[in-house]
Amino acid sequence: MQDAIVGRWARESHLTAGIQRSLCELNHRFLDLAAGRTEWSAMQVAPLTSAQRAAAAACPYALFDLRFADETHWRTRLQNSPSWQVQDELMAGDDVSFVRLALFFAWHVAASAGLAAQLMLGMNLNTVAAFRRTPLNRLPALVASETAHLSARWSGCTGYWSALVAAASRSDPAALRRVQLYGLQLAAASRLEER
Repeated sequence: MQDAIVGRWARESHLTAGIQRSLCELNHRFLDLAAGRTEWSAMQVAPLTSAQRAAAAACPYALFDLRFADETHWRTRLQNSPSWQVQDELMAGDDVSFVRLALFFAWHVAASAGLAAQLMLGMNLNTVAAFRRTPLNRLPALVASETAHLSARWSGCTGYWSALVAAASRSDPAALRRVQLYGLQLAAASRLEER
């Protein structure tokens, strides 16, 4: 089912199938991570099976957030981050591993499909440009500080998360598609608010 949805979103958007598939995999990893976190229990994803989480994850936008909408935060972080050095100790843990992947994905999307980063990740144009200018070797140095900022996108919108979890738990593709479209509306609305 996820492949069908990924293919469908990719055909209807300007995203490549590879970027969309990677986003769905990141979303699924995030939902698995969220299921084990008590501070994110309001998302109610813990009762979902892996297949249901995969269905919920098949969105054309990130379900996770790393303060991508905060232009000042990222301008400061990307300008002042040191380059990673070979002798630097690698951090471990599920959150750290996820943030490392999410930052690389954000960098890749900003560099290759800049406008898509706005709806997919909630970045503004200046943040996209800052990621685009950042050398790849600076990303590992950001992981430690950015792990603390990992959260659910639209965490304050319980209606969205309740509807997403309900549609995924019922294995209702039509309801799931409606909720995913609602997420696109939330993404577009947040872009409009910044103007």
